[in-house]
Amino acid sequence: MVAIIMGSDSDFKVMKEAADILDQMEVAYEISVVSAHRTPERMFEFASGAHLRGIKVIIAGAGGAAHLPGMVASLSPLPVIGVPVLSSNSIDGWDSVLSILQMPGGIPVATVALNGAKNAGILACEILGIADTELQDKLLQYKADLKQQVLEKNEKLQAENKKGRG
Repeated sequence: MVAIIMGSDSDFKVMKEAADILDQMEVAYEISVVSAHRTPERMFEFASGAHLRGIKVIIAGAGGAAHLPGMVASLSPLPVIGVPVLSSNSIDGWDSVLSILQMPGGIPVATVALNGAKNAGILACEILGIADTELQDKLLQYKADLKQQVLEKNEKLQAENKKGRG
């Protein structure tokens, strides 16, 4: 099971992409708002107890100062994937990216691109897939489908380009 958490409900439009991937891969998850700054007690309880509730991977999205992923990682033995979110109070997203990326030694957070919740969902599946061959097979099919989409787009581009050159 994966936990998707975010610092604010305004982050949901980004974090939903992680949930969509987990749905596609048929991976169970829970999703909630856990603010490092506004609900520190809730964050502490969530992070320190997630592994006891059967959570295997945590995806944590936050904007602005973006302390949620790092604080959760400091309290949990689970892998944490940080999603920097471009928020209304953000400095072009760099504050979020650097807050999650620049963790001190001993407190790792796997960091995806700005608003990269889709990749966070895929990475969570890849982590879980280490011990789940069925999930690994779904990931292999997902990547094969991506390859096929690119090949089809290239064929279409080539066909359209031939028309343009006469």
